[in-house]
Amino acid sequence: MHALVVTAHPDAASFTHAVARQVIAGIETLPSHTSEIADLAAEGFDPRFTIADVELYKRREATDASVLAEQQRIDRADLLVLVYPVYWWSMPGLLKGWIDRVFAQGWAYEDVPDGRTVKKLSRLAVQLIGIGAADEGTYARHGYANAMRTQIDHGIFGYCGARVVGSNLLLHFDAPSRESALREAFNIGHELAVTAPHWHRAGAVSGPEERIAVR
Repeated sequence: MHALVVTAHPDAASFTHAVARQVIAGIETLPSHTSEIADLAAEGFDPRFTIADVELYKRREATDASVLAEQQRIDRADLLVLVYPVYWWSMPGLLKGWIDRVFAQGWAYEDVPDGRTVKKLSRLAVQLIGIGAADEGTYARHGYANAMRTQIDHGIFGYCGARVVGSNLLLHFDAPSRESALREAFNIGHELAVTAPHWHRAGAVSGPEERIAVR
């Protein structure tokens, strides 16, 4: 299995990056598995959806080279892991812009003349890890777990046919909770490595699993 771990935080010393490193460490506990990290902030990915992206959607322009490079990076992966801080009950604009531009029509999905949408990423497994600096009660009161599942699991990856194999929210509001979240990140990575063969045997599914773990 080859995993692409995507982060969207401008500070390399952030907790987000620490979690991403632990996920990678967990994945690579099995020597047959490899991973790479896509640090969107450090790499300077442009998240702005411009007229060029509109023209691509309308099939009047070729794919921009920067977008094509991201699509190729995903094509090389069996597993896509998104690790991101929760900003305003959602993902950072940088990561959302990456999805807006990279998950383009013709590559992630296809709207065909008879009105159907062809899901083109059924081979891809996805793990989501949101990071929040609050306690579990705060997120529970606002129904964030369900909102995350609806907006991201179903609204993005379900639309493209990708299988969400895990959707986790890691909370850190003090030193003990940070340590616990880092251990959980490692365990998530290790579990992904161990269970990877089962994804391929099970094949594609029509939608994401209904599983969100709040730590």
